[in-house]
Amino acid sequence: MSPGTPHRHHDAVLLDLDGTLSEAGPAITAAVTVALAHVGHKGLTTAALRSFVGPPLEDSFLALGLAQGAVDDAVLVYREHYDLLASPLYDGVLEALRALRCAGLALALATSKPQRYAEMVVAGSGLSGLLDVVVGSDRAAGRLSKGHVVAEALRLLDRPAHPVMVGDRLHDVLGAAENGVPCLGALWGYGSAEELRGAGASALLGSPADLVTHLLGP
Repeated sequence: MSPGTPHRHHDAVLLDLDGTLSEAGPAITAAVTVALAHVGHKGLTTAALRSFVGPPLEDSFLALGLAQGAVDDAVLVYREHYDLLASPLYDGVLEALRALRCAGLALALATSKPQRYAEMVVAGSGLSGLLDVVVGSDRAAGRLSKGHVVAEALRLLDRPAHPVMVGDRLHDVLGAAENGVPCLGALWGYGSAEELRGAGASALLGSPADLVTHLLGP
């Protein structure tokens, strides 16, 4: 897919994790399957399981109609069975981030994954030296939604003048929009073009290399 017109004015890039930097689907859906069986929920279709990749975990369980107690149990079992380091980075991600960093853009991870898990993934995946800040959800801090995560990332980056978000699901687009930030849709992840367009993504990109071209030019 064409990366479209480059936008060289951006000074910071906020990056989703699951489905944008890492191919997290298999590890997430495997843990979700175990968690749902534990609370007695019937099995889900492949498409329904894939919908768990990206959004806040508790929200996805609640959307199935589970009571709060069952949701709490499911989250605990999920955490026990989810392999944090079983989600490889997509091909081209490291090269893309290095190019953006070399061009002087600030880079922030902005993920719905809990803060401590986000930090563990970053430490184990080779991303540590490429990110200026790492922000995940944090219930104790009241940081529950993607909008809250984006707001905290912007704060830690000292409120860049022209930030942009990159994500593969509608909640990435909407969370960025809550903070007045445009979002580029990552079509190599788990959201469809229709989902991302419908949420208001400013452009759709087909690969991490397209992200570099879009932001820096050919």
